[in-house]
Amino acid sequence: MNYFSSDFKLGILGGGQLGKMLLYETRKFDIHTKVLDPSDEAPSKIACNEFFKGDLMDFEAVYALGKKVDVLTIEIENVNLDALEKLEDEGLKVFPPTRALRIIQNKAKQKLFYVDNNIPTADFQRFAYKSEIEDSVANGGLKFPFIWKATQFGYDGQGVKVVRKLEDLNGLPAGECITEEMINFKNELAVIVARSASGEVKTYPVVEMEFHPEANQVEYVICPARIDAKVAEKAQEIALQLSHKIKHVGLLAVEMFQTQDDKILVNEVAPRPHNSGHYSIEASYTNQFEQHIRAILDLPLGNTASKVAGIMVNLVGAEGHTGNVVYENMEEILSLDGVTPHIYGKKQTRPFRKMGHVTIVNNDIKEARKIAEQVKNTIKVISE
Repeated sequence: MNYFSSDFKLGILGGGQLGKMLLYETRKFDIHTKVLDPSDEAPSKIACNEFFKGDLMDFEAVYALGKKVDVLTIEIENVNLDALEKLEDEGLKVFPPTRALRIIQNKAKQKLFYVDNNIPTADFQRFAYKSEIEDSVANGGLKFPFIWKATQFGYDGQGVKVVRKLEDLNGLPAGECITEEMINFKNELAVIVARSASGEVKTYPVVEMEFHPEANQVEYVICPARIDAKVAEKAQEIALQLSHKIKHVGLLAVEMFQTQDDKILVNEVAPRPHNSGHYSIEASYTNQFEQHIRAILDLPLGNTASKVAGIMVNLVGAEGHTGNVVYENMEEILSLDGVTPHIYGKKQTRPFRKMGHVTIVNNDIKEARKIAEQVKNTIKVISE
């Protein structure tokens, strides 16, 4: 099929920053795009060919977009799967496939899938209701501390909480959830696997992630990860094993823990471009967004190697600031070598909202990390 400067139509469910960055690549290739998102102010609105406003969990809205396109993909996994399944049954190419999304969309199903397929992961328990956790604690079946996770609709640190005492459960949603053993980890790592529709597979280098302790959001992504080569090899092997078992098409971001004794445990996965791959826009031969497009259109996958060391710094709304966004000290970070800011196009900031990211590239990973710290301490995402 001719995708370029043609009548081909690509549909994207979700119009956030990941969709916007996907659209950089479709515009580069002159691929016609149609985007569905619930917000009139979606970052993708200005970059796609056609924009449709609608709820991603609404059957009719998702189904209607699917009937207008030749291939349908996602930038967020919280979408109506019944509509996608019907579209697949009618012959539409949907990537990642609905069967993979049904596993990934629910964190309890994800964890059970890992167990069933011998993928190493932290011990967990599944609860239909939050109240069952209190019963389990009272009966000795669950001990503090542990991690609480909502099984669905979590994002950007939402839907996850460290529970050290019963009172920490107050205010959490009452529905289905899982609890996980707290892992005494050495590093948090991630591997992005690209898989094309015909089965070609490539992995990106292992990255290291540093998290904000309060917001539970990634603050820095460091590539290459500063780990032993054998640990990196083990992480990539497990990511490839999981990719093979789940049979996704497109990208699969696999988040992992490296334990104190260098075991690798899978935390969770995302079937799309991911925060842990943003460094690739400047640092890699083929960035993750172009790779996702190549994979879902069954084009040859690009080179995943890095040209230079890369570090990504998330730009999130400062505490105490809500309203029209102001990026303070932007000129100062632009004066630094190897620094590229990406602003997502969200006009309103609030505490810890992802508003953009900055990539730092350098031949020396230590120097890149120093500059990343300088960037983090300089730029401020505040309100008017």
